[in-house]
Amino acid sequence: MTDLYIRGKFVITMNKKREIIKDGCVAVEDGIIRAVGKCSELDKDYMGKADEVIDASKHIVMPGLVDTHVHLVQGMLKACANYRRLIPWLKDRVWPLQGNMTADDALAAATLTMVEMIKTGTTTFLETGLVGRYGPDRIIERVHDVGLRAAISRHVMDMTGYATEENALHPGLVETGEQSMGDTIRLFNKYNGWDGRIFIWFGPRTPGAVSLELFREISSKAKELGTGITMHLAEVKDDVIYLTREFGRKPIEFAHYVGLTGPNVVLVHTVWITDDEIKLLADTSTNVSHNPSCNSKLGSGIARVADMLNAGVNVTLGCDGGPSNDNYDLIEEMKIAALLQTASKLDPEAVRAEDIIEMATLRGAKALGLQDVIGSIEPGKKADIITINYWDPKLMPMNDPVSHIVYAAHGDDVSDVIIDGKVVMKNRKILTINEDKVLEDVGRHARELFERAGICKEPEIKWPII
Repeated sequence: MTDLYIRGKFVITMNKKREIIKDGCVAVEDGIIRAVGKCSELDKDYMGKADEVIDASKHIVMPGLVDTHVHLVQGMLKACANYRRLIPWLKDRVWPLQGNMTADDALAAATLTMVEMIKTGTTTFLETGLVGRYGPDRIIERVHDVGLRAAISRHVMDMTGYATEENALHPGLVETGEQSMGDTIRLFNKYNGWDGRIFIWFGPRTPGAVSLELFREISSKAKELGTGITMHLAEVKDDVIYLTREFGRKPIEFAHYVGLTGPNVVLVHTVWITDDEIKLLADTSTNVSHNPSCNSKLGSGIARVADMLNAGVNVTLGCDGGPSNDNYDLIEEMKIAALLQTASKLDPEAVRAEDIIEMATLRGAKALGLQDVIGSIEPGKKADIITINYWDPKLMPMNDPVSHIVYAAHGDDVSDVIIDGKVVMKNRKILTINEDKVLEDVGRHARELFERAGICKEPEIKWPII
């Protein structure tokens, strides 16, 4: 018996030929894709023999989305840090809130983020950095239990600055190098490889919060363990000023200097970089996570995505966090990424919809070292698959499924989510957790956190709420 048989209208395979199969079907067995092709050819072998059939006849079937930059615990901090640039945004709002979180607060916030990602089609994500006060074990176990696939980084630090700003980090988030490094290795030994869905990475904080010695220790240990590293870099001009002043190196040059380049590294943002740095990223096969909504909202700038892609850099997509984006909808992020490039380059062909979908699927999988496992709908790969309902005025007539996903679809058009061959969401109902309870819990925890931190107790809006 086949576990699952998906009968779609369009199947965007992302295979080597990038074939789109009209009236296409996908057969899944033991979590693995067994067959992909025309329904007329596969029905005789699979129709009536599957445990479950998903009727996606008015849907686009495509690989699950890969979000390469997520702050799980920021899910309940939306609208709490508006109208600020990055460093005051962090110092005055985001870090005081996170520094006052209890482990229960962090779990409620992280669970909210997980639910939102599932409901908008993300099946795999890269968490940028948990800390001890969040109770990382419980969060990792919740990620596993709701059914997501994830590389989860643990923050590592031994200083308290951010670029040119000394002692920027909130006291509630400060950890020693020994503490943060040791706990990352503990989590790796406990969880890495769990059911082929959970991986533990190193998440060094930005330059100014990590010493040269610790950066190099992280690089060495990650190579020894065969795992990844992710770090924010060159998000704002302050990064360039600090690194050139203190080390005589531009941001990507500095990363290379301390060992944080290579195929196991995902550098996040990379807005303020030069042609030489783009070449260095390409030459070292270093991955980049582009976060267009965050960079736009904080006024940080527009990353040179088109230039990086043309140079051969593996550029991926990320949503970042609640206070810098206000949602975790990677489909929305696709459109913003595309429009920013065409507008900034004054070229409607700067990037194509096909490029953007690659960034959200195969390129994301490659950045996490999972390109042979996920990212496309091909026999032998894990069944991480979503269906997008196009039977909606904004997506009709269905002239071009690729263009419509990037320029017209929203996350709430996702109907079904399959991860590791298991149906995690069906007809927009999540099957692995009680969504209503998640929303009730996070509302209560948010109120308690805002009161404790003295932040966000009243909305920061000019119009009166009466």
